Amino acid sequence: MIKKTLLLLSLAATPAVADPSSVHHVKVSKSGNGYTFDVTIRHTDTGWDDYADTFRVTDTAGNVLGERDLAHPHVDEQPFTRSISGVKIPAGVDTVIIESHDTVTGWSTNTKTVKLP
Repeated sequence: MIKKTLLLLSLAATPAVADPSSVHHVKVSKSGNGYTFDVTIRHTDTGWDDYADTFRVTDTAGNVLGERDLAHPHVDEQPFTRSISGVKIPAGVDTVIIESHDTVTGWSTNTKTVKLP
């Protein structure tokens, strides 16, 4: 009984593991000399201590082409969509990766690879 009680107490004292943010959908369009990316992100935002705070567009080599800071938690808006416009894509790049970041787990591996129109 004591071992069972100690086990339950130790589990109760263990902090919850935060889940990473994830990119669920990306709509991309050409606009002038750049591209616009409408990015839908899901994360179990709990408030200012744990929320999706950034997403970025990279090429397949990991070079950052554009980045958007997210100004506040989206506790009651999940998933949510935000946009970044005017992203310049170098000649020869036809595929990009969209990555999301949250304040606890950092850059997520739950990304989306997108072929440019």
